[in-house]
Amino acid sequence: MKIERFAIPGLILLEPARHGDTRGFFSEVFNRQRFAEAGIPTEFVQDNHSLSREKGVVRGLHFQMPPHAQGKLVRVPRGAVLDVAVDLRMGSPTYGRHEAVVLSAENWRQLWIPPGFAHGFVTLEPDTEMLYKVDAFYNREADRSLRWNDPVLDISWGIAESEAILSEKDRAAPLLADLPPAFRWEG
Repeated sequence: MKIERFAIPGLILLEPARHGDTRGFFSEVFNRQRFAEAGIPTEFVQDNHSLSREKGVVRGLHFQMPPHAQGKLVRVPRGAVLDVAVDLRMGSPTYGRHEAVVLSAENWRQLWIPPGFAHGFVTLEPDTEMLYKVDAFYNREADRSLRWNDPVLDISWGIAESEAILSEKDRAAPLLADLPPAFRWEG
């Protein structure tokens, strides 16, 4: 498994090996020992699966407030997304910065997003599926959003705002400047 780290501490890109032949392929997408060695917690408690029917669906930017903050391991078994993680850890030298990476069925990459980040994606193909392994249960009261197109974040989503397909929740999400402090940098 290839492992890549980013300028924003905590984010980890993983590329599991795929062993294929004429029948198809085999891939080990999770290995507790290898993930622990890479610094990824291995106590996942919930798996989530989403389907976005159209190209241009934006989901996010989402996070959960402490003490229900979630770390997420995300991957795309069908289709493709531009996946985005925004650092929300107050005091972090990268606070408010983001990383964006293409995850697809073709490139087979996974992204570890630790607690303290907002997460979202835009679909690059129709009928795209996203799988999430999370290390904390969903909690409706702790569920929060950050405006996907906040100009301060300067995220290049690759689509015009008028083309984005959004939920009402995501359309009405607050700007970064309006979020209460939720996470502290412990670097």
